[in-house]
Amino acid sequence: MRAARPPEGSFPLEEAARSDDRRGRTSTSGQFLTLQEIVATARRKLPPGPWNYLIGATETETTMRRNRQALDSIAFRPRVLNDVSSVDTSATFLGQKVRLPVMLAPVGGMESFAEGAAADAARGAGQFGIPQMLSSVCRPGLEATAAAADTVRAFQLYVRGDDDWVDDWVHRAKANGFTAFCMTVDSAFYSRRERDLAGRFAKPWRPADGRGMEFQAALSWDDVKRYKAKHDLPLILKGIATVEDAEIALSHGVEVIYVSNHGGRQLDHGLGSAAVLPEIVAAVDGRAEVWVDGGFMRGSDVVKAIALGARTVGIGRLACLGLAAAGVPGLVRTLELLEEEVRICLGLLGVTSFAGLTPRHVTSAAPVYETAVLSAFPLLDEFPGPDLP
Repeated sequence: MRAARPPEGSFPLEEAARSDDRRGRTSTSGQFLTLQEIVATARRKLPPGPWNYLIGATETETTMRRNRQALDSIAFRPRVLNDVSSVDTSATFLGQKVRLPVMLAPVGGMESFAEGAAADAARGAGQFGIPQMLSSVCRPGLEATAAAADTVRAFQLYVRGDDDWVDDWVHRAKANGFTAFCMTVDSAFYSRRERDLAGRFAKPWRPADGRGMEFQAALSWDDVKRYKAKHDLPLILKGIATVEDAEIALSHGVEVIYVSNHGGRQLDHGLGSAAVLPEIVAAVDGRAEVWVDGGFMRGSDVVKAIALGARTVGIGRLACLGLAAAGVPGLVRTLELLEEEVRICLGLLGVTSFAGLTPRHVTSAAPVYETAVLSAFPLLDEFPGPDLP
């Protein structure tokens, strides 16, 4: 007997899985068909403390909301009747080819979201083919994370010691195959993250007595100058939010200007990253690479950033949501879905690669949804995702 045909317009999980298998995708392909399902599954699995740490920000969470508002205030200007039968979503990361212009942004305490913490993130990044930036306050540490997977990787440092202490981190990073070194420059003080405080969520990677924080508070352009005089690993400054600081960074020979507000976790009432990105790109004018993070959750978000001149987009919360949903396969599936969204978005804009994007492909528009950390997933409560163990 011939099997009954599915209703018109339906797309059974089995067919989705077969389609993904033909593309060499992960075993979770048929389980997660949308990023919203991954987010919903992560929300269901995570305890309140780690969940609120992941989605929360500082004080009123205004900066975090403005990250999404800035992205939601960008609309596309598509061009048509171009041959987009083949779309290339690849990019380069400090000269190395990668599958997407996307990097796993540094997140402290990834052990709250995955058993293998940063090592699992490295495995997922390596399997998919994008870079990882490792945070210095993330287990299992620099050497163990580097040994976990063959990835393109950069290292991010919170300064908790003197010059010799910093130099030791640089030498270890270089010895373990990290291709660039990053200093976070927007964290002179640890902010008041009220979701964590109200929930009494104690982060094990943060010293209770604040030991070592005085070194981060004392960080200055003199430290940048000293680094450039002593070390040859390309230097990234993460936390640049103004043209003024971007220009000073350029005068010190910094290779990467990383536009970031820590996902809204540091200074409250700041501007969204995507809002300040265009003016910083214009000021840098090709003299350094410009990277960005802050609220990037969808493939269309990535395309917007590249159209505005960024070279690499960091994803932090989204990567952790993938890990929390289903471990390494969940992270890989998250990246697969992100890639599919990117591919479709590029094609519908009328370009066949990121090289074809220009600022003329985007324009300003009023946001449609009320902005929040997860407002990129408006159907989140309607479709809770598959019931996974």
